[in-house]
Amino acid sequence: MGSSGVGAFEIGGETIAPGTAQDVSIKLTTMATGYDSHLAVKVLHGSKPGPTIFVSGAIHGDEIIGTAVIQRLAHELDPADLSGTVLLIPVTNIFGFVSHTRYLPDRRDLNRSFPGSANGSLAGQLAHVFFTEIVSRASLGIDIHTAAVHRYNLPQIRIAAGNKHLVELAMAFGAPVIIESPLRDGSLRALANEQGVEMLLFEAGEALRFDDLSIETGTAGVMRLLAHEGMIEADDGLSDVGIPARANKTRWVRSARGGVVHMAKTSGDPVREGDLLATVVGLFGEEPEGVFSPIDGIVIGHATLPIVHQGDALFHIASVANPERVGARIEGITEAILASEPEGFAEALLDEDEVI
Repeated sequence: MGSSGVGAFEIGGETIAPGTAQDVSIKLTTMATGYDSHLAVKVLHGSKPGPTIFVSGAIHGDEIIGTAVIQRLAHELDPADLSGTVLLIPVTNIFGFVSHTRYLPDRRDLNRSFPGSANGSLAGQLAHVFFTEIVSRASLGIDIHTAAVHRYNLPQIRIAAGNKHLVELAMAFGAPVIIESPLRDGSLRALANEQGVEMLLFEAGEALRFDDLSIETGTAGVMRLLAHEGMIEADDGLSDVGIPARANKTRWVRSARGGVVHMAKTSGDPVREGDLLATVVGLFGEEPEGVFSPIDGIVIGHATLPIVHQGDALFHIASVANPERVGARIEGITEAILASEPEGFAEALLDEDEVI
């Protein structure tokens, strides 16, 4: 599993010759209209042997940054110069994508439905097809997510805790922050881990929006990763990319009152315990109440809607011992990869809709 030679590559009943690219349509299920729905996959099958990896977007239908990243990759990668095989899936949850929602029509979360079942719910069928046709053929996957509507996530990589090779891959990707946390039951990453497929989860941007920083960070990160794995002839950039911050503990900061919020900090800003993050005021600007950082760290996510209720999540902060040094270059990548684990304890990160 996970390695392709110079022979033909087979997927979804199609056969792809070495050194060529082909768009493949894999049947998912039959809809109420009687028409079949399909999973669109671009297969870039290299002319030389190497690993098989997949890059997937929109497992939550409104998280469309991955779609834009994969569109760029489809134009930048040439299978004639590729070692191994790259599977590009711009939209995993096509049902949520067309309806501009996170979920499937049955209100299930696809990323809590793995491994799924061929005879199960709509979510189960889609999860089953994605696993059997995509994940089972790969040794490495990159799954691209965004924050929820009216929230923004700083580009960041999330990986399973305690895996040195994943840390190396995350370093090669070059996102500003690497967060290590336990896997969640029913998620794509959890299933992949059980099957021996390594996974990076790239979080960036806001649902239903494109932004250049997220798209460029994602595209460049995948290309660096391919170079690092020897799949393309290019510098993997490890000597030039600023070293990301590493954390395995995060905190949500909520508004203590309802009203209108005026931000003092935003995603990417280093903060110290006690720093002012925002001020929340009444409708006439009365009774201002400050929101302060409970820890030293980096802001990895913030609300973009100024209208807040009491208890709304305003900021997501990753605990970092020396926040001002995030992104600073160091002499060698090896020191960072082999560094001791961050202080604190690894904790599961909730999805945006579960904390708001």
